[in-house]
Amino acid sequence: MKEVRIDCMHEICPIPLLKAMKELKKMAKGEILVLETNHSCSIANVVEWAKKQGHNVDYMEVSEGEWEIYIEK
Repeated sequence: MKEVRIDCMHEICPIPLLKAMKELKKMAKGEILVLETNHSCSIANVVEWAKKQGHNVDYMEVSEGEWEIYIEK
C-alpha cells in the first residue's frame, strides 16, 4: 500500500487542510496520506473533514507538539 507524506509544519489552518484535499485527489483508493503538523488546530479541522468525507482517519503525537495525521483514501 502506497504512503504519501506531506509536510505541513509551521503552517496554520486552512493550509494543511487544503494541501490534504489536493493530495487526496491524486491518490488511489486504499492509499495512505500522512500529514505532518505542529499545529493542534490542524488535527481538529483535518480529522473532522476526513471523517465527513468517509475516510478512515487517525492521528498520533510523534514528538512533543508534533503530530502525524493518517488518512486512508
